[in-house]
Amino acid sequence: MKKKYLLIAILFSVFAANAQSDDPINEKKNELKVNVLVPFNGALQGTYERNLNKKSSVGVSLFTVFDNDKGEKDLNYSVSPYYRRYFGKKYASGFFAEGFGMLSSIDGKKIYDVNDKSIFTEGSDVIDLSLGIGLGSKWVTKSGIIFEINAGWGKLLFNADKTDHNQVARFGFHLGYRF
Repeated sequence: MKKKYLLIAILFSVFAANAQSDDPINEKKNELKVNVLVPFNGALQGTYERNLNKKSSVGVSLFTVFDNDKGEKDLNYSVSPYYRRYFGKKYASGFFAEGFGMLSSIDGKKIYDVNDKSIFTEGSDVIDLSLGIGLGSKWVTKSGIIFEINAGWGKLLFNADKTDHNQVARFGFHLGYRF
């Protein structure tokens, strides 16, 4: 009888110890990513994401423009925290939906000369807060390399009348690493 209980205790301890040691690379909690599309428009975007569990994560994305002549004419910089809900079968990957906020600096309204279509005057930069939603998909390799595509849309909340815009967009193709 004692041998039976001893055998059960040994088996239980082996399974418990084995279950605690499983932490594959694709279930790590932290991610760093860069958007590889925005440098073509004269900007940089980097993202940190923390995986909360298998189905959700939070993160923050930083965006800045380094060359206004290339493409991004109005947005100067933004800080965008977000929450994501994943619908894939693997840990924090697959199709996702997100809600985001964005604190951004945008160029003020431009007044154009109708005769020669040149900018007559530009208002001062406007800082505003936006809320929005987005969709995307994430793939993570066994070695922790991340491929992600996403797109999102949001509305300016407070100073839309002081700019030429009343909405913001997020989009990109991100490469990164999960650690």
